[in-house]
Parts: sequence; C-alpha cells; structure tokens
Amino acid sequence: MLLSTYNPPWFLRNGVLMTVGAALWGKNNWQARLKLPKVTYQEQVFTGAQGVPIFGLVAIPENPRGTIIGTYGIIGDLEQEWFLRILGRKAYALGYAVVLFDWRAHGKTAELSPTLTSDGLYEGEDFVRIAAAALSMGCPPKFWFSGFSLGGQLALWAVKAAAQLTVQQQIGIKYCDIGGGAVICPSLDSNRSLKYLVSYPAGKFLEARIVKASKKLAWKIHDTHPGSLDPAAIERANSIWGFDKELVIEKLGFPSVEAYYQASNALNILPKLDKPTLIIYAADDPFFHPAIAPELQAACAQNPAIELILTANGGHVGYLSSKACQREYGDDDPWWAWNRVLEWIEERE
Repeated sequence: MLLSTYNPPWFLRNGVLMTVGAALWGKNNWQARLKLPKVTYQEQVFTGAQGVPIFGLVAIPENPRGTIIGTYGIIGDLEQEWFLRILGRKAYALGYAVVLFDWRAHGKTAELSPTLTSDGLYEGEDFVRIAAAALSMGCPPKFWFSGFSLGGQLALWAVKAAAQLTVQQQIGIKYCDIGGGAVICPSLDSNRSLKYLVSYPAGKFLEARIVKASKKLAWKIHDTHPGSLDPAAIERANSIWGFDKELVIEKLGFPSVEAYYQASNALNILPKLDKPTLIIYAADDPFFHPAIAPELQAACAQNPAIELILTANGGHVGYLSSKACQREYGDDDPWWAWNRVLEWIEERE
C-alpha cells in the first residue's frame, strides 16, 4: 500500500536533507519534544545464538500488556541511540515491557564478546533467545521484534527465525508467544544499495561517516579482546564493503562479500514470514537503491502477513512530521514512524 498522507516539513522534502536534518535535530531535541518520563531499566546479559553474550536493558511496567524488543542500525550503542530510546519511552508509557539490546559487535556486547556481525544470519536467533529469557523474567507475550535500518533487517530475520527455533528447539518460549515484527527503513539488499550509495556525492559522505564509526567499533573490539582482530585488516577497511571483506566474511565462511550479502538479503525472506509484520519504507531513502521500493511493494503484496507503508518522503529513519501531519494523525510529537509502529502493534493485541 502507499500511504501518501504522511507529510514532512516543507524543507525536509528531500531524502538526504530529511536523513541528516532529522538526525542532527533529533539528537539535541528528542527529550524536550517527547514529553514522556524517563524509563528505569535493569541491565541484563542475555545468551544469544552460538552462546554469544548480548547486553540489554529491560523495563517492566505494572500489569504489562506485551513486550517489545528492539535494536538499532549499523553503528552506535544503547547509550547513544536516542531514536531507539524514543521507542522505549513510548512503548513503556503505553504499558509494554521493553527490552533494548546492543547487537553483536556494538556497545557493551562488544565488551563481552569479540564476535562480529552477521547481518541477521545469527542476530535473528539472538532476538528470539532474548525473548525467551525475557519471558522468564516476567516480560509477557506477545513479543514484538523491532528495529530500524540494519536493525530492521535483523528484526525481519528474527520473525523468520522464530518459527524454527520455537517449534524445533526447546528454548523456553512458544511460537504463539511471538506477535511479529515492526520495522522502519530496513536494509533489504546490500549488494545493490552499497553500490548505489557510493555512486553520488552525498552518498559517499554518508558512507564515510558510517565507516569511521565502524572502524572505531572494530578498534574497541581489538583493544578489549587482544588478538581477536588483525589491526592491518582494520586499517584496510575503508568502506562498508571493505569492512565486511576484511573482518567479517572469513569468520562466517563466505567466499565473497557478494555471497554474504546475498545470503543475508532480507528481501528474499519476505515470502517466508508468517507472523504479522509491518514495514515502513520511504521511496526517497538515500541509502537504498531506488529499484528496491517497487520490488518490496510487490513482495509484500504477495504475503498477507506483511503490511507495507510505503511513503514518497521520509528519508532514512527520518520521518519527522509537519505540524499539519501531526494534527491529522493525532500525534503529540513529530516521531511519525514510531507512532505508526506502536499504533499498529496495539491494533493486533
């Protein structure tokens, strides 16, 4: 479906401007505009796939109505990821238990383990095992997996992993306990999108910022876990593709970066999802190849479990709404995409 009634401020009707503008403005203003109390979280170390320790934060309100589990995109950590904290505050205020976590090679999880990322191949199982552990802590069903950007790709893999793990393995949670997934601007086809990203000046700038942050994460792992990463390989990793080539694919057993991206391509798993899944995606997202949007629309149209909100504007994880748009939807703040995610989850309880 195409939801054309989302409207950004007039000066953010460009994907790059929305992406950069929302990130800069949001980082400094989100708490003042959100007007919701801070959430008190309990630190928790979960055990993910392959026994990898995963650091997370858990908050359980009185009489919780369900649980939302979320993580962020390609870089960052829980202390810095303000956009994920918005989800936490909003969900908690609505009565949901909340679990936020540092995924592999990020934040405090990187301090606990040198295990690198796999773009969903193992992180999907991480989500499900976190849900099982959260259930034992008092977080109630249904469990909803959420994320944005690359974290959205991980959450889609989690919806797929849930069926196999809960049916074929005894991990302490039932398939009926899983509600589904809700993601914003998920990465879907890295092979095409990374080539597209470096094909224009603004894209090269955006990639450079990601690479700088990714190398910082790699050096943190190198310093925390001596001998885990080759410093020369870190130095050579001067692109997203190069980072995966130098540091990731060999340990995962892939012969090439292309093969790795093809295996983790979330577009290919959409037909296999059979839990309710919401995907919010902007046609002007500057990170992703424009040809993906119509392919995503076609794939979702063939799977009744998926609801797609495809908008003309929104950028990459931007989705700041204009005042008129906020009035139209009855929103108290400009975080349009998170408001739709939570609205959608509430409708499915």
